[in-house]
Amino acid sequence: MSSNRQLFLQHLAQTTEFPLMLEVERAEGIYLYGPNGEKTVDLISGIGVSSLGHNHPAIVKAVKDQVDKHMHVMVYGELIQSPQVELAKALAATLPDPLDNVYFVNSGSEAVEGAIKLAKRYTGRREIISCYSAYHGSTQGALSVAGNESLKQAFRPLIPGVHQIRFGIEEDLEMINEHTAAVIIETFQGEAGVRVAPNGYFKKLRRKCDDERTLLIVDEIQCGFGRTGKFWAFEHYGIVPDLVVSAKGMGGGMPIGAFISRKEIMHSLTNNPMLGHITTFGGHPVSAAASLANLKIIRESGLLNVVETKSQLIHDHLIRNRMVREVRRKGLMMAAEFESFELLQKIIEKMLKNGVLSDWFLFCDNSMRIAPPLIISEDEILETGEKIESVLQKF
Repeated sequence: MSSNRQLFLQHLAQTTEFPLMLEVERAEGIYLYGPNGEKTVDLISGIGVSSLGHNHPAIVKAVKDQVDKHMHVMVYGELIQSPQVELAKALAATLPDPLDNVYFVNSGSEAVEGAIKLAKRYTGRREIISCYSAYHGSTQGALSVAGNESLKQAFRPLIPGVHQIRFGIEEDLEMINEHTAAVIIETFQGEAGVRVAPNGYFKKLRRKCDDERTLLIVDEIQCGFGRTGKFWAFEHYGIVPDLVVSAKGMGGGMPIGAFISRKEIMHSLTNNPMLGHITTFGGHPVSAAASLANLKIIRESGLLNVVETKSQLIHDHLIRNRMVREVRRKGLMMAAEFESFELLQKIIEKMLKNGVLSDWFLFCDNSMRIAPPLIISEDEILETGEKIESVLQKF
């Protein structure tokens, strides 16, 4: 009989020539467990998804309770379902006025697609501005506003009217004009290797968008839901965007995403044409129940108060190694830079054998991604740091 490894390679579509091939039997807390009980630290939270770790009991309970009531009953937006209603209300409570209207989807890419459509519909304009080295997803529209040509070139033509600016460079804001429907921007650039804009940049961006009556879309897919130490990363900048897109850490391990705006803007999807955006499974009641439990714990547990302390501890442990050229971070969204991709790839392979899972960034392949679950303890940080150090000492 074929092994899972053989079946994986035979029947599952592959995304690289060298998948990690770590076999997971179960997961709990910050750990992944193999078929024979092998334990691996998940240092990347399933790429920013499992913020409360794996198999959190409150989230599991919410999922089981909802499954006992009902699962899919109708396409999104037609029937009143408590999980969706309660989650939308709870999300609105995390956001400043006037952001109070939520459209649920299944993923970050879908949230970006919806937000771009909404911006064009509401403003009547056709041009979108995004940033170089940005990543907003892999579907056609989301890929169109991505900022790295190597990811896009094989799939052109993409949607027209997209222009790009340099992240954090004030002079490029002059490209925003009366033709710009929206600027879509990551609050902290993720796949570029955790890049932080200079102080004052986002306030100037907000003013420029106001001057041109352009909508400001902030992509919180990777940095939202507490990853940077605040529930929403844009809170660090003292601005209010026109749209927020969210996913990843939103679902507590279940698939869900959302784009959020004020009711006046969102209402434009109801007419000319009616059903301006449609999703069958968006806001699935089981995912919504999981997300609500996840949201409540992040807000009420005090976890956000210690994100910076944990980030500093990881930083201090990494930066003392001569091979680490730089550590960039905002909360528990971190990048450790090495000399080259070739070196980092070898390090990551040896780390995995030593019980620590990490990877690199799409547009910064010489930097190691570090985004552990927010629940990671200081003892677990130190233990994991020692495992990484033991690997680095071999190079």
